[in-house]
Amino acid sequence: MRGLLAALLAGGASVFAFSPFGIFPLAVLSLAVLAGFAARESRARGGFALGFAWGLGAFLAGVSWLYVALNRYGGMPMPLAAFAILLFCAYLALFPAAVGALFVRLGRGAAWRRALLFSSLWIGSEMLRGWLFTGFPWLALGYSQTPPSPLAGYFSVLGVYGVGGLVAFLAALVALTPWRSVRPAAATLAAAIVLCGLGYGLGRVAWTSPAGKPLEVALIQTNIEQGLKWRPELLADWLDGNARLVREHPADLVVLPETTLPLLADRLPDGYLEELAAPVAARGGDLVFGVFLRDARGSIYNAALSLGASPSQTYAKQHLVPFGEYSPPLFGWFYELVDIPMSDQTRGAPDQPPLRLGEQRVAINICYEDLFGRELIRSLPEATLMLNLSNLAWYGDSFAQPQHLQIARVRAMETGRPMLRSTNTGMTALVQPDGRVVEVLPAFERGALRASVQGYEGLTPYARWGDAASLAFVALALAVAGFRRQKAGPGGPI
Repeated sequence: MRGLLAALLAGGASVFAFSPFGIFPLAVLSLAVLAGFAARESRARGGFALGFAWGLGAFLAGVSWLYVALNRYGGMPMPLAAFAILLFCAYLALFPAAVGALFVRLGRGAAWRRALLFSSLWIGSEMLRGWLFTGFPWLALGYSQTPPSPLAGYFSVLGVYGVGGLVAFLAALVALTPWRSVRPAAATLAAAIVLCGLGYGLGRVAWTSPAGKPLEVALIQTNIEQGLKWRPELLADWLDGNARLVREHPADLVVLPETTLPLLADRLPDGYLEELAAPVAARGGDLVFGVFLRDARGSIYNAALSLGASPSQTYAKQHLVPFGEYSPPLFGWFYELVDIPMSDQTRGAPDQPPLRLGEQRVAINICYEDLFGRELIRSLPEATLMLNLSNLAWYGDSFAQPQHLQIARVRAMETGRPMLRSTNTGMTALVQPDGRVVEVLPAFERGALRASVQGYEGLTPYARWGDAASLAFVALALAVAGFRRQKAGPGGPI
C-alpha cells in the first residue's frame, strides 16, 4: 500500500515538471519512484498496480482541465463530468501500468540493462498512447524537457518520444543504482553527465538555415469568451471585432485564431470576407484566419482560409478531436449529455501542401494537431514556417494553455522551423527553431503580437527519419530482454 501511495503522489508531482512550473528534473525523480518500487516487485500484477497509480496521479493532476469543457461549456452535469474525467484518466493510466507490469516480468540483470528495458517500454507505451484510438499524447514525458533542460537538444534528433525515453532511462538508473557503492554510483553519474553534455551540444547545432525575406507578422488574440461565442445576438459584435483588429494591426501576414468566425463561411454576410481582408491586401500582405467551411457534399471542415495579395488558399484540419469534433462509432449517446457546437466535422486530406504566402511556405496546424510531430513533418522540407491556430477557451484559465505552448516549443525544435501561434484566449506566441519563446501575449487579453519572422529551410534529423530511431531502440532493447530470458531457461529468473 505504501508503494501505491508513493507512486500516486509521484505521478501527481510530475505535473510540476511541465509548464507553467518547468521544474524539469522532477520528471526524472517522479519516474524514479515508479521504477524503484517496480524493481522490488516480484509479480507483474504488482508492477501493473504501481504503474496505474503513477499514471492516475499524473493525468488527474495534469489534464483534469478537460472537466471545464464538459461541465462549464458542454453543459454536462457536474457528477457525470467528474466521472467522465476519472474514467478517461484511468484509461490513460493503463499505459504506464503496462510498463510497470512488463518491467517486473522482463527486468532482470545489471542495472543498466534494466534501465534500457524500462526506457524502451516507456517509449513504446507513449507511442501507443499517441496512436491508439487516434491518440492522446498530451503530457508525454519528453515535453517537460524544453530549454533550459540539457536534454532539449535531442528533440531535433529523436523527437519527443525519444527524449521521454532518455528521461525514463535516467530515472531507472537513479532508482536501480546502489548509491552506497562507489563504482556503480560513479558510473551512473558519468552516464548522466555524458547524456546531458551531448544534449547540450546538440542544442547548439543549427540543422536548418534562413530562407527568403523576413515577414512582418501580426498574431491576433481575440479573447472571445467561449460561453458567449455562439450566442446569435452577439454574432455582429464578433464579426465587427475581428474586422477592427485586422484594421488596427496591418502586417505582411496577419493571423486570426481557430474558428475566429463562429459560423460557416457560406453564411457570412455578403462582402464581409472582402472587407475583412482589404486592409491587409492593400499593403500587399495576406490574412489567415480560422473558419468553418462546407463543401458541395455538405461536409463541414474546421479550416484556415487565406485572403490577400497571394491567391486564396485553404487548409482543413486533418486530426480531429474525438467527442469534440466528431463522434467515434457507438458513442452517439455522448452528445445527448453535452452541447458542443459544430461537433460533426470531416477530416481534411492528409497531403495538403503548405500555403504559399509571398516568399514563404506556411504549414498550418489547427489546435490539437500540433501534438502529433510525425504528422507535422509531412509538410517538410517545403514549409519554411509553422503556424498554429488554436482556441483553448474551452478549458478556462488552466494548465492547458502553458502546456500547449510547451508542445509548440517541441514542434519548433523537431522541425527546425519557427512556430507562430494565434490563439483566442492564449497563449499567442512566437517560438524560434531552438525552442525559445521570443514573445508571448498575456492570456485573456485582446491584442496582437507584432514581430519580424524569418523562414527556415533544411531538415533536422527528426524531420528526416521521424520516430524510426526510437522504434529501433525499442525493438533492440526488447530483443535483448527476450534473449536473456531465453538464455536463463526454465529454471532462470522469471
